Amino acid sequence: MQCPVDGTQLMMSDRNGVEIDYCPQCRGVWLDRGELDKIIERSVPAAATASPPPQRGYNQGYEERPRKKKRDSFLSEIFDF
Repeated sequence: MQCPVDGTQLMMSDRNGVEIDYCPQCRGVWLDRGELDKIIERSVPAAATASPPPQRGYNQGYEERPRKKKRDSFLSEIFDF
């Protein structure tokens, strides 16, 4: 089979029991009908068994420090900001 992009002969490779066609020149990958579904099905159990990363709080790891008050401008004496 020829690559639709550059006409190079496609190579076949087996990835997790699914045969995929790829072009060694442009590195394009072509899948036959149903192959994408097989790849997705076989990748889901691996992702489901992995534990999610621990949740971090907004300020976790940082100590609370009092913030310095900004210097007031001369306009703040006239107007309420």
